[in-house]
Amino acid sequence: MTSDAASPRIDPTAEVVDLCRDLLRIDTTNTGDNDTSVGERRAAEYVAEKLAEVGVESVLHESAPGRANVVARIPGTDPSRGALLVHGHLDVVPADADEWSVHPLSGELRDGYLWGRGAIDMKDFDAMVLAVVRHWQRTGVRPPRDIVLAYTADEEAGSDYGARFLVDNHRGLFDGCTEAIGEVGGFSYSVNDSQRLYLIETAEKGIDWLRLHAKGRPGHGSMVHDDNAVTALAEAVARIGRHRFPVVVTDTVRAFLTEVSDLLGVELDPDDPETAIAKLGPIANLIGATIRNTANPTRLSAGYKDNVIPGRATATIDCRSLPGQSELLERQLRELVGPDIAIEYIQRQPALETTFDGDLVEAMSAALRAEDPGARPVPYMLSGGTDAKAFSQLGIRCFGFAPLKLPADLNFSALFHGIDERVPVDGLQFGVRVLDRFLRTC
Repeated sequence: MTSDAASPRIDPTAEVVDLCRDLLRIDTTNTGDNDTSVGERRAAEYVAEKLAEVGVESVLHESAPGRANVVARIPGTDPSRGALLVHGHLDVVPADADEWSVHPLSGELRDGYLWGRGAIDMKDFDAMVLAVVRHWQRTGVRPPRDIVLAYTADEEAGSDYGARFLVDNHRGLFDGCTEAIGEVGGFSYSVNDSQRLYLIETAEKGIDWLRLHAKGRPGHGSMVHDDNAVTALAEAVARIGRHRFPVVVTDTVRAFLTEVSDLLGVELDPDDPETAIAKLGPIANLIGATIRNTANPTRLSAGYKDNVIPGRATATIDCRSLPGQSELLERQLRELVGPDIAIEYIQRQPALETTFDGDLVEAMSAALRAEDPGARPVPYMLSGGTDAKAFSQLGIRCFGFAPLKLPADLNFSALFHGIDERVPVDGLQFGVRVLDRFLRTC
């Protein structure tokens, strides 16, 4: 081992801030286009270097130039047990610096927060795991089971160059993995000064990204024109954008709402869950998106000159389906757009749902309660998607568990892909302590 590996005095709760700041300062913007996405290889090499400093060997797999993934295995004391996969992505969505209070690549420390694109999605978790592993290597800690670390590219654009690439081409790296933890779970929601729910992700909606195509008769913009592709597309997009799909309460959402109703003293009407959700404050939008299918127009494209009516027009729709409802959502969309609009799927990945039970859940809950006596762990469904969709294809049971203790007044869900993304430093350090406890006992 290096001299760094022989130095047990480094505090992982202090080091995590430096690790996270370093990662935030590496531009890993994923535009969805290989020509303009940057930095993932540099971030992957940084992670590999930090692992190597403490004697952990890793492998780097590049799916395309610059699109790199890092995987390492930490041997456990009981090789007969199934391994635990701990995965985090290194890419981030674009950020416009003009909209931010600080530069999104600054990694600035201000007002008790670490600021930057990726601070909570999800370089915070990447850094927490790295800090724990480095601490273990310095102090001789071995986990009870093998831990497989995966730092991936391209999660923000569907995982084709990241988790899905690894699953399709290097699945042997995950031999023996039976369970996994990843992003957007284990964060707190304050009920009052002494009680906090910690939302553990046991389900996530499906990804159904699609493109609408309208065709019409090209012509001069000055003429009366009754076959305009732009008009037909705009009408279809408006119908989708204004539509509200029926409420469906899944087992996961019902379990979450039952816990919340009990704590808040709110009566839960199964036929009207939105009344209870409306009382949740900052996380109402996050939970509200998990009781129905959703479809949001995100991009429009048509035309090449101001006075030419184009023959084609396209729109991109970000759809998210509840477990088991992807085909139903497709039928609903086809009814909305009508027979003359073509639908092309860009990404179609299934929803996931598992139960809130078992030894892993008990270990998560115990670690949270040990660091926060007011913790009440509950299951919830993520309205978005994660790399868990790819890893679940290997038969791995996936959870979202990236623990953070958050200020009661922080609108956490608004920070995802939003401006002024930031993570509280004490929350980051809380996460290190929880992960250390959890991974030692899971």
